Amino acid sequence: MVKDVPVISATLRPAVFLDRDGTINEQMGYINHISRFQMLPGVAAAIRRLNEARIPVVVVTNQSGLARGYFPAELLTAVHEKMTALLAEQGAHVDGIYVCPHHPEAKREEYRVNCDCRKPKTGLLLRAAAEMGLDLARSFVVGDRWSDLKTAKACGALPVLVLTGYGRGDAQYIGPTQEVQPAFVGVDLAEAVQWILGAVTK
Repeated sequence: MVKDVPVISATLRPAVFLDRDGTINEQMGYINHISRFQMLPGVAAAIRRLNEARIPVVVVTNQSGLARGYFPAELLTAVHEKMTALLAEQGAHVDGIYVCPHHPEAKREEYRVNCDCRKPKTGLLLRAAAEMGLDLARSFVVGDRWSDLKTAKACGALPVLVLTGYGRGDAQYIGPTQEVQPAFVGVDLAEAVQWILGAVTK
C-alpha cells in the first residue's frame, strides 16, 4: 500500500532507521531475559540487502523497562550483543544502535527524565544523524507502532509501517484516526526493504 511517495535520486544515500521490538525481533513486551529475544524470520537477509546497497542501518529503540527496573543495563547490552551476533551469522550488520532508557515515571531516578529522545520525539534520530553524518530528510523510519511513524514525520523522513509486532493491530485500530500515515505498509521488514530499495533507485 503506497501513498504519494516522492522520487528520491539514486545519487543520494539515505539511512534506514529501524525500531527494534516488533520489527527486528518478536514483540514480547519487555525483553527481561536473554531467551526472550527471538529474531523475526527474514530480518537478517533484509538488513543484509541494505548493507549490500551501502545504506546505513540504525536501530532506534525505546527501552523504558530499564527505567521501570524490569531489567538491568547489562541485560540490554547482552540483548544487543545477541542481536549483532545473529545478524553477523547471516552476513548482516547494523551501523548504530541508539536507545532511550527514560520514562517520566521511572522507578530508577537516573532515568526519570522528560527527555527529548523517547519516540515519537526525535532525539535519537537527531543524535544519530549528527554523529553519523546522516540526512534525515532522505531517510526512512521503519516500525510497527504509530509512534515510529510520528517520529519519521517529525524529522522529515519517510514513515514505513510493518505488520509484524503491534503493526497489524495499529493499522486496523489506531491508524485510521491518525493524521500521520505511512508512505508504505509492508507485511514484514523484508517487504519494507524491498520497497525502500526501489525508492532509492528511482
